[in-house]
Amino acid sequence: QVQLVESGGGLVQAGESLRLSCEASVSIFSVDTMGWYRQAPGKQRELVALITSGGFINYADSVKGRFTISRDSAKNTVYLQMNSLKPEDTAVYYCKARSARIYWGQGTQVTVSS
Repeated sequence: QVQLVESGGGLVQAGESLRLSCEASVSIFSVDTMGWYRQAPGKQRELVALITSGGFINYADSVKGRFTISRDSAKNTVYLQMNSLKPEDTAVYYCKARSARIYWGQGTQVTVSS
């Protein structure tokens, strides 16, 4: 069983930055992939960024150059640094861990005002 706890969401203005954190209850190297997803009202949940245990990183086209995913193995934590935020980035952001099973965090709200 893997528990994920997200934090760092909030209300910011367009152009500002936020850093999201996802703390796992297990070593992040014990899971195959950790990622950030988001879901805006009325839309499907979508991939934002992911990082594999081997260090492969992938980003959604909409966030490339603005968002950075990273990890701190000592803290069992994955981060999402979000810069140059836009109103269309407004969503609930979820952390996901995938190994033999898939685990989701509870989500953290990010609201970007114009």
